Amino acid sequence: MRINFPDSSLKEYEAGTTGLEIAGDISEGLARNALIVKFNGKLLDLDEPLREDGNIEILTFRDEEGKKALRHSCSHLLAGAVQKLYPSARFGIGPSIEDGFYYDFDIPDFPGISAFEEITGEMKRQAKENIPFVRKEMGFEEAVAIFKEKGEKYKLELIEELRDAGESVSVYQLGEFIDLCRGPHVPSTKCLKYFKLLSTAGAYWRGDENNEMLTRIYGTVFDSSKNLKEHLAMLEEAKKRDHRKLGPELGLFIIGGSGGPGLTYWLPAGTIVREELENHWKKAHVKSGYQLVSTPHIAPVELWKTSGHYSYYKDNMYFLDVDKGQYALKPMNCPGHIIIYKNSKRSYRELPMRLAELGMVYRHEKSGVLHGLMRVRGFTVDDGHIFCTEDQIVDEIKKVVRFALYFLKIFDFGYSIELSLMDREHLDHYAGEPEEWGKVESALGKALDEMGEDYRPVVGEAVFYGPKIDIKMKDALGRFWQGPTIQFDFNIPQRFNLTYVGSDGQDHRVFMVHRALFGSVERFIGNLIEHYAGNLPGWLAPHQVVILPITSSQLEKAEEIENILADLEVRCSIDARSETVGYRIRDAETGKVPFMFIIGEREAESNRVSLRIHGEGDRGSMELDEAIDIVMAGCRRPELPE
Repeated sequence: MRINFPDSSLKEYEAGTTGLEIAGDISEGLARNALIVKFNGKLLDLDEPLREDGNIEILTFRDEEGKKALRHSCSHLLAGAVQKLYPSARFGIGPSIEDGFYYDFDIPDFPGISAFEEITGEMKRQAKENIPFVRKEMGFEEAVAIFKEKGEKYKLELIEELRDAGESVSVYQLGEFIDLCRGPHVPSTKCLKYFKLLSTAGAYWRGDENNEMLTRIYGTVFDSSKNLKEHLAMLEEAKKRDHRKLGPELGLFIIGGSGGPGLTYWLPAGTIVREELENHWKKAHVKSGYQLVSTPHIAPVELWKTSGHYSYYKDNMYFLDVDKGQYALKPMNCPGHIIIYKNSKRSYRELPMRLAELGMVYRHEKSGVLHGLMRVRGFTVDDGHIFCTEDQIVDEIKKVVRFALYFLKIFDFGYSIELSLMDREHLDHYAGEPEEWGKVESALGKALDEMGEDYRPVVGEAVFYGPKIDIKMKDALGRFWQGPTIQFDFNIPQRFNLTYVGSDGQDHRVFMVHRALFGSVERFIGNLIEHYAGNLPGWLAPHQVVILPITSSQLEKAEEIENILADLEVRCSIDARSETVGYRIRDAETGKVPFMFIIGEREAESNRVSLRIHGEGDRGSMELDEAIDIVMAGCRRPELPE
């Protein structure tokens, strides 16, 4: 058989040669680090015999698919250890997730995290034994018999779903543990030495609140002790930066409690942060040619049926009865912008038309997935919709991408870009004609190419109504988060018959782009808190300066300085409590106030202050005007986009 390699080289092997043997033929190092193989686009175990010509990639931990295989394999190692220690346990699912894995168990009287030491010990023992992962394909009846004998009701449910979908059944055996699994897996447990169990939580089977509550155990695994230690250190730092901890500590927001799960209550300090961010957003949008609009929080259900959202999102929508009709809390803002566009007949001379709104939306997220500001039930989307002609699309996409990157760069976020395309083998999954998709996908790629931006095309990741550009933002810890999205829409212009009058006097279908630069204002602020470890840029800090008179004799001078700063629109306050100045300094440091003015007797008499900067310490005594200049520079708002 003829095997093609990624470097375009070609070599012949006997039919039946495995991926591991081919890796060994290339180098001992590659064979040692190989985890799985990709052959003709399909992921396979390394010991799978190859019997036809094809393209091969030997995947290691450097490859994303290799990482996923290692993590998923470690979830099986965890399950095997749990079966050994808790024979009455029943097994749910154990997928790989970002940076790790989990497995869901039904374990009567499980003691929780206190069991981790014993489970870890058993996992290490099995890893040391170099137990192979053995794959077996079988018929449905055989699979049912195996898992029925074991009393694995969750696996039996999954088998029936596979049967209904017309899919085949495969299992993997790891020592005494056997699991329903597509694979692929790493060759053996010797690849799984560098792992750590992290936490446990409750999780409903299949994420359905009406099902049994299972025990979910999370863990992580790496290819080396060094990489594992670095990741664990990052996790410790992430705990310190967790916005769910810092937000309430800094008096920014509270979530849940008697106010309801997934609902955010912004405290005065947090409201300042939010309003500063939103005000800059508004000014930047006006300068960039957007018209700001505002739409109601509720609308008739018929509007969501016309848009298509009802059929896709009804399980996540809130409904209410109004005047004998049914209304819904809006889950997104686009239908409202459509109503505004259709308010009058549009001419090509009005295009491109750019509408933008900071619109509050509501989604019925399951309680198990709520997560601080990152996943809530009520949040603000910085929505924008661009209505344009076909020949304007490339320029508009370039402008949106440039605008999105502007917001990431002013906060020092890194980024990566993905271009999500349709899967042409499943055309029935998408609105619009393939020829139209081809034009727009080409336009999006052309826009990114002309900007000189690196991007990764991802086939099959487009939403049903059109291709999209996803920009992932990278924070100070190297983590990637969902960032700006730019989505083309074939669906809504057709459903609402959105047109414009061209220069020929005829009606033409308008091109429509959805875009959100923050995505969710709440989530973006959560990202900012963690990115800056709570030390927000001076212009966003709710308390920019605290003035500390050493004794009551300097209070009058402190009030004079407070008035000067207030006139300059600097957010300042006086801390004249009876505690020592050292105590008050530590309090301001803990509160992450950027600047402190300390006033003693000599400073009051000479119109000077002693300046401290958060994170830097004492800058010494200086003229008041010099200290104010430093504050003004540190609190300067970003320049608006060009």
